[in-house]
Amino acid sequence: MTEFVTSKDGTRIAYEKVGSGPALVLVDGAMCYRDFGPCRSAATAFSDRYTVYFYDRRGRGESGDSPEYAPEREYEDLAAVIDATGEEAYVLGYSSGGALVLQAAASGVRMRKLASYEAPYVGIAEKKGVKPDFLAELKSRLARGDRGGAVGYFMVDMVGGPAFLPLMMRLMPKVFTSLKAVAHTLPYDATIMHGFEVPTATLSRITTPALVMGGSKAKPNMVAAVDGVASAIPGSIKRTLAGQTHQVKDDAIKPELVGFFA
Repeated sequence: MTEFVTSKDGTRIAYEKVGSGPALVLVDGAMCYRDFGPCRSAATAFSDRYTVYFYDRRGRGESGDSPEYAPEREYEDLAAVIDATGEEAYVLGYSSGGALVLQAAASGVRMRKLASYEAPYVGIAEKKGVKPDFLAELKSRLARGDRGGAVGYFMVDMVGGPAFLPLMMRLMPKVFTSLKAVAHTLPYDATIMHGFEVPTATLSRITTPALVMGGSKAKPNMVAAVDGVASAIPGSIKRTLAGQTHQVKDDAIKPELVGFFA
């Protein structure tokens, strides 16, 4: 059942909860929300040990939005969901959702313990000697009403997927429609990632116990990102999940969480 909590700026954030046990809040990455992405499956998988809260980040699904975006608003959204649990919750973030969790913790959002999986601080590769401005290009495409183009640019130019991927997505109308529906939030994740470089000084302020995870099948730049995050957070624990890609499986990540949260 969908429930709502009101963030500090008045934006309504939609969430669900399943299971029983200590509170665990899940945070999605780019273009994902409750009905599109890993969190519903993860919530089911973790619900035998935790009361799992998973929510639509602002601008997605049933959550509201605000005219002006700033990462701080999403920190406040997460804090509001944590408050709704009635306790100091565990928090797990996937991909850019992991970066959101880390930066929220650094800004003072209280969490019992936190875990991130492959926060993509992978840098920006130069093209013809120039680093592309991902944020500006996304905003430009969206301003022209080209939501599909923004999705394709994210998949190929930003994430490094094969050039045929947007075409393949267009051949799956239901999936592509879901992606286009939240295309306007792509600049939000690009803003959170802030150049896609590990914000070492920011993460060094984290005092929450932290588990930093990556998959053994990660590309070298993602391995470096995970290493950089782990090195930046005082006292963090790093784990490499055997056989896992960026789309980590629930049964691979669950034992690490259970062990760390215990």
